[in-house]
Amino acid sequence: MQDSFAIRLVAFTMLSFCLLPSAQAAKDRNLIRTLYHPDMIPDVDEEAPHFTMDGEVGILFATGNSDSTTIKGGIVSEHETRWWSNRYFGELLYKESEVERKGEKQREVTAERVFGYAQLDYKLNHRDRRLFIYGDYENDDFNGFHYRSSIASGWSHQLWQHEVSAFRYSIGPGYSLVSVEEDTETSINSGLIARASVEYRYFWTTGAKFRQFASIEAGGHNIRSRSESAVTAKIFDSLALKFAVTLTHETNTPEDVAELNTESSISLIYRFF
Repeated sequence: MQDSFAIRLVAFTMLSFCLLPSAQAAKDRNLIRTLYHPDMIPDVDEEAPHFTMDGEVGILFATGNSDSTTIKGGIVSEHETRWWSNRYFGELLYKESEVERKGEKQREVTAERVFGYAQLDYKLNHRDRRLFIYGDYENDDFNGFHYRSSIASGWSHQLWQHEVSAFRYSIGPGYSLVSVEEDTETSINSGLIARASVEYRYFWTTGAKFRQFASIEAGGHNIRSRSESAVTAKIFDSLALKFAVTLTHETNTPEDVAELNTESSISLIYRFF
């Protein structure tokens, strides 16, 4: 009897030592999750990511009839919490081309732009209905402005979101800030605007996805619109290939600045989180 009790005691002791590290590891994971997402509660799937950050880079070299180098990089991040749905975006475009000056060919910078925006949606009692605040900043060395920026706030609505597709829109008033270069003649200046945006996403079972985004800012002096159509296909778990077409249009542009600009790009996407 004593031998049986001793055997059970030894077995219980060994099992306790085996379980303690696992329990401690689970506690550590829960602690990290709590610190990283303090007010996070899952919407649909508890295993779905609630914070993502993707890095994008595309490089294009052209030789022959034209000699140019184009570099495009960006970061996209999304953060879902109990009360907030936030999206952040940053992009850099740089291009060098071979041009002819006084009969001689030389390389010059022909495109250089920095653009970024952030939109924060505050979820109301009905979590698909929200209030948003938006802000962006653009510095383009070839559009006649030192910088341009806009802020807006208003109503945002997640019409639906499920495994196959998602659709959301936002609309509200705002204000545009413009800093014009000294040698630029334009009627565009700072003033009140109305901003609206829509976004549609479609997901395939293979992991590929389609995204269509469009926004418009209407002011008293001009109307700006931006559209991006993108298809992303997974290569590995954290690596994907993206093909995108971006259109930007503006009325009453300065002289020698095109109203419509089109960009087609192929880039690699790496998911950090």
